[in-house]
Amino acid sequence: MGRTLVVKVACMAMVCMVLATIPLAHGALPCGQVQFRVASCIEYLRNGGPVSGACCNGIKTINNEAKTTPDRQGVCSCLKSTVLRMHGLNLASLAALPGKCGVNLPYKVSPTIDCST
Repeated sequence: MGRTLVVKVACMAMVCMVLATIPLAHGALPCGQVQFRVASCIEYLRNGGPVSGACCNGIKTINNEAKTTPDRQGVCSCLKSTVLRMHGLNLASLAALPGKCGVNLPYKVSPTIDCST
């Protein structure tokens, strides 16, 4: 196995472990579903470089699915708890990710975001 493949498999295994420990988001979207949709963004958030189409598709899908305030708050809480558990993420890349995918958010994405507002 090449080093790149081993790293990708390890990242996916880590995502699966995180998915198994996170409860449902507060809204209609299960947290595991949210995490699955953004799992392909982990490499970008750790190593930079181009954002994959799969990552942006996941971001756009979540944005389109989270229609109500409780949905958006649930997605926010889910992603916040996930980000806080993952080490080695570039926080500037995290904040820039929605814009790089063409999703306009009225707030800055960060591990300290207040999901209740």
